[in-house]
Amino acid sequence: MLKTRIITAVVLLVILLAVLSSGSFAAFGAVVAVFLMAAIAEGFQLFRSSKKQSIIIAAFWTAAFCWAFLLNDNPTVKFWFGLSTVIWLLRFVPSLATGLPPAEGARNTILATLYALSIIACFAAIVVFFKVSPVYLLSVMALVWIADIGAYFSGKAFGKRKLAPSISPGKSWEGAIGGGIWVLVLSSLVILFGGPHLADTFVVRLQAAWGWAATLGVLAVIVAASVVGDLFESQLKRRAGVKDSSNLLPGHGGVLDRIDALVPVLPLAALVHSVLVS
Repeated sequence: MLKTRIITAVVLLVILLAVLSSGSFAAFGAVVAVFLMAAIAEGFQLFRSSKKQSIIIAAFWTAAFCWAFLLNDNPTVKFWFGLSTVIWLLRFVPSLATGLPPAEGARNTILATLYALSIIACFAAIVVFFKVSPVYLLSVMALVWIADIGAYFSGKAFGKRKLAPSISPGKSWEGAIGGGIWVLVLSSLVILFGGPHLADTFVVRLQAAWGWAATLGVLAVIVAASVVGDLFESQLKRRAGVKDSSNLLPGHGGVLDRIDALVPVLPLAALVHSVLVS
């Protein structure tokens, strides 16, 4: 399993770096469309839609996304980022305490649609960040990756108090806080010592525009959002009785298993970015 996981990770990394270094928007758009369709299909399957129905819905939504965000500059893109953030604040975050509705009926269908909208907003943010620069895109995504890695090692070393035992028993408050500390420390080092090579990154631009206090506050919110995204997908999988969102990525599960923490974070970061460049 570990060997398969490493091989898949290496292949995905090679594809990602090749697309980003090529500077080709067409290649980037093709990869985005493939992963978006897979993510939406997996999401609807977690909400108990059939595989065939999920693929049809995902294909339709992906086609609409390509027309709106890849082939055209959608003037409403900020609206999507705001909508996603509101959905997470008002519906998905509370569900971690109140639970999910039954897997059948109108409430479940509405929730599935809202989750799909948040996934679309996530990928729209990816497009916006890529248009700034590939480095800028990676700098935002890296915040989530650092938080995840930091949480894993901090949890292993210090984890005692369960964060959400009924949803994800392996996560601890110490791990989540440790992941946040990793993000704050490493981001601070990038700002102070990154030099010209890391000048075009999210945290450097943020600190230059808003100062240290606001930067650390935004980063703390981003870390919290990444934890919420991870927990929400874990809640969906627990209700559906599955370990992974799919088996598309050998050793890693599905696309949603890789991007669950990014789904709430990237639209939120894109809202911040829209203020920075306005």
